[in-house]
Amino acid sequence: MVMRLLLFVGLVHGVFPFVNSRSNIVDIGSIVTPETINGRVSTIAMKAAVDDVNSDPTILQGKELRLNIHEANFTGFFSIIDALKYMELPNVAIIGLQSSMMAPVLSYIGNEIHVPILSFTDLDPTLWALQYPYFIQTAPNDLYQMTAVAEIVSHFRYAQVTAIFTVDDQFRNGINVLGNELTKKSCRLSGKAPLPVDSNVTREIIRDRLLKVMSMESRVILVHTYIETGLAIFEIAKSLGMMKRGYVWIATAWLSTLLDSVGILPKSLHGVLTLRPHTIDSYKKRAFSRRWKNLSKGYNTGLNSYGLYAYDTVRIIAHAIDKYLKEGGEISFTTNSSLSNIMGSVSLNLKSLTIFDGGRQLRSNILQTNMTGLTGPLRFDEDRSLINPTFDVINIIQTHGRLIGYWSNCSGLSVDVKPSNISSYNQKLRTVVWPGNTKDKPRGWQFPNNGRPLRIGVPLRVTFREMVMQVNDTKQVGGFSIDVFNAALKFLQYPLPYEFIVYGDGLKNPSYLDLVNKVFDAAIGDITILTNRTKAVDFTQPYIESGLVVVVHIDKPDSSSWVYVQPFSPQLWCVIALLFLFVGGVVWLLEHKHNDQFRGPPRKQIVTAMCDSVINELNVPGENTVSTLGRMVVCIWLFVVLIVNASYTASLTSNLTVQKLKSPISGIESLIISNKLIGFQVGSYIEDYLVKEFNIPKSRLVALGSPDEYAEKLLSGTVAAIVDERPYVDFFLSNHCDFQIVGKEFTTSGMGFAFPRDSPLAVDMSTAILRLTETGEFKKIQDNWINKRACGPQSSSLVSTQVPLKSFWGLFLIFGLVCVVGVLIHLCMTLYKFRRHPHHAVLNRRQKCHHSARLQRFFKFVDEKQEVTLNKLKRKRRASGNV
Repeated sequence: MVMRLLLFVGLVHGVFPFVNSRSNIVDIGSIVTPETINGRVSTIAMKAAVDDVNSDPTILQGKELRLNIHEANFTGFFSIIDALKYMELPNVAIIGLQSSMMAPVLSYIGNEIHVPILSFTDLDPTLWALQYPYFIQTAPNDLYQMTAVAEIVSHFRYAQVTAIFTVDDQFRNGINVLGNELTKKSCRLSGKAPLPVDSNVTREIIRDRLLKVMSMESRVILVHTYIETGLAIFEIAKSLGMMKRGYVWIATAWLSTLLDSVGILPKSLHGVLTLRPHTIDSYKKRAFSRRWKNLSKGYNTGLNSYGLYAYDTVRIIAHAIDKYLKEGGEISFTTNSSLSNIMGSVSLNLKSLTIFDGGRQLRSNILQTNMTGLTGPLRFDEDRSLINPTFDVINIIQTHGRLIGYWSNCSGLSVDVKPSNISSYNQKLRTVVWPGNTKDKPRGWQFPNNGRPLRIGVPLRVTFREMVMQVNDTKQVGGFSIDVFNAALKFLQYPLPYEFIVYGDGLKNPSYLDLVNKVFDAAIGDITILTNRTKAVDFTQPYIESGLVVVVHIDKPDSSSWVYVQPFSPQLWCVIALLFLFVGGVVWLLEHKHNDQFRGPPRKQIVTAMCDSVINELNVPGENTVSTLGRMVVCIWLFVVLIVNASYTASLTSNLTVQKLKSPISGIESLIISNKLIGFQVGSYIEDYLVKEFNIPKSRLVALGSPDEYAEKLLSGTVAAIVDERPYVDFFLSNHCDFQIVGKEFTTSGMGFAFPRDSPLAVDMSTAILRLTETGEFKKIQDNWINKRACGPQSSSLVSTQVPLKSFWGLFLIFGLVCVVGVLIHLCMTLYKFRRHPHHAVLNRRQKCHHSARLQRFFKFVDEKQEVTLNKLKRKRRASGNV
């Protein structure tokens, strides 16, 4: 395509030779549109930069830099032809290309003749380095500007944006980039209003596009166009009432350029947000700003960011040429052999397009730039973009601009250009004054079709009508879902006009999948959030959980005379009885020598051990025990009995109050393997779910149409259980007391309200539902419709309340060890005292006593009361003293 264009241009214009006879002059070119603001500002700035370079003896080794300015007064095809003519000049670099139509064509030519083309105004983000290696953008391109716009939109939590833009390469490609960046932020470009280029746009076309925008839902509008077109858009928008409260307007850098150049803006721009390429504050910049008044005399235009970039672009080229010359390079041009061959075949003369011999090295030097200019640090990254692009975020207030923050490719939005602490980083932007002179953040969207009431679909149920709404003689009298919806509306910050559209024939429950796929503005009711439904609509936050549960029939337990034995298992009862005998024996052994209650005839001692030593001591702990070891054993035994007693009381209470299930079904697992019939609500998704997820044959599934039919089929045994969603089951159990939920919920889902895809109303209603729950209003609605029971509370536990032996084995083991240790200590002490007894010493001297006699003496000693033993010891000691 480019070669065909070159051939055509050669036929039309012929050859335009240019020879530079002054070897001490280095020519650079510039293509500007002088009637535009950027054209005038950049021309002044580039001339000033050339003068500064030529006045600096350290640059260019005594050579003079000359700027050849080409005024592009044409548009479209003729501007390209005019620029091609200009490309015949032996310039080592070209600056400018304000028209995006020129950039691809001239960049292809730059590739062929090795002339770098630098632009600070044509910022098309799709001009890739691989395709156009000699095209270099010296200002942040629209990729970064659109990323900044997307982050602003996301910061204010807007979901949709409408774009008004001029249809040329730069603006159109910028809008495409915006769509991608919005998607990354979970937003979307919901509408486009394209405009023809300035020469073809009329006020009627602009008005038509704005009326189209007014009919859209989004009220966040981006204007990406030329200055003249942008001013006309806002003027007409003001007349249409689009600059009032509720709208959000964002303009790209064209508006900040106008603000810096003219100083005062029309009042119709009040409340608009705009971006400006950020340039650092420095002594060089302030000095150049002071010079600007003299430089711009007669032009009546202020210095803007692109004037600073124009100045820096000339300096970049000058330093790159200086480096090239210092490395031994020469300024020379060579005839293009490819064009010579074409001329030979088609009798054309395009020899004037010559190749700059040092073009590749000059381009490399430009990309290696590392200096500080008026705009700040000048360095390029590997993608040939300026490092760390930053934009000022400006809020237009009345006729002036107020800086409210910054956007950086490194730190995102912040009130500081370089956030130094967490607090400033977290504060994204300062307060914004929006259209309509309000500081309250606009909603950002409006109901389409001029605010007509929303058409809200409501399912007309045949069963469980209370879940949605009850209808008597076509009159709606409320219901659970309707009440939740109406209560949530009170938490919206704006009125919501709506009308209910009943969906269904009243003969059977309607298909909820068909309901959400219908052309409604919303659908409310008992709509379960399922995967296949989320593909068609957006759901709100679930307003109630709706997992699946199993319901079975129950019977009240028969009265039994043995109910007081049921709390403990037989094994546990046996162990407790043995423990009583064991404790009685241990306490008798420890107390026999010390306590008169444990002495006397054997029959009395047995009764005392089994009764007094246990029962009495349970009632009055430690009162009838004398020995230290006995008291220790009794105290621990009291603790054991306390635990056993508490467990018995709890289990007995449960057995007396909890109803027993007569069904063998204990949950979904046992229901699946039972091979019995299962009931489900007709028209629900449960049938397909049970078949697909649990492989239950359809022959086992029975569709039931009402709560009364649930009760009838369960009582008759036609179905073993009912599987349904929890809210419906709660409704059923509120009036049917002989049924109960068994097992746990085996799905996790919820019921919500459905809205069209990407509807912002879904987000607002979700917030309202959360507020409804937090304030307790939802609990009142739920109690009114679902939790009001004609029956008492029911338990769904199938686990036996009988306490097994293993529940106490640890406690019993510890107590048994304590008793054994106490008995061993007692025996050791008794043996020690026996050895010191006088009778034992006499036996040792005689050495004639048999073992049986010793045992008899020992048992007699054990049976002897402690006081008697002590008296004998005292008499022995006195007798020994007298001797």
